[in-house]
Amino acid sequence: MQVKPIRSDLRKYIKSRNLSKKFSKQLEKFKENPRHPSLHTEILVPKHLKIYSFRIDRKYRAIFILPNSNLAEIVDINDHYK
Repeated sequence: MQVKPIRSDLRKYIKSRNLSKKFSKQLEKFKENPRHPSLHTEILVPKHLKIYSFRIDRKYRAIFILPNSNLAEIVDINDHYK
């Protein structure tokens, strides 16, 4: 799976929360296999919007869309429990 370059505001968010190493690790897994078990990839509700997420760690998730079958765009990174 190819992933569009991460926006600068998301890079700042990752850095400010000391997630750089975890995010890089999970992003590599995502590129190799978007359904890797440790990612806990899921479609979000409402499902018709086709917005997905994968786990960075127990607290943070990366939210992404699929503009086409082999390209993902990460549109947000957030605290899963807020």
